[in-house]
Amino acid sequence: MAKTSSVYVRLEPKVKEESEAILNQLGIPMSHAISLFLKQVVLQRGIPFELKLPSPAVLEELTEEQLNARLEQGMAEYAAGKVCGAQEVRERMQREFGA
Repeated sequence: MAKTSSVYVRLEPKVKEESEAILNQLGIPMSHAISLFLKQVVLQRGIPFELKLPSPAVLEELTEEQLNARLEQGMAEYAAGKVCGAQEVRERMQREFGA
């Protein structure tokens, strides 16, 4: 039997549950799916899919309706308390990334 090595991964519970449900339907254990991914990393000498940042919306490219929708969304998030201050962001970055 081939020797194996362990990898421990932290991820969001929802992502784990949803991916496990799909993999179960495919009949693939999570460990095999991760092994497949890592084998593709080796074969392709990089991440086996394209990684890019989403294009930020440029103010001039938005229609008036799109701009108003984004502003309303931001105000609704603020009213719902879904925002935090700069100090909280700094502290969270320090905790999570040591930055």
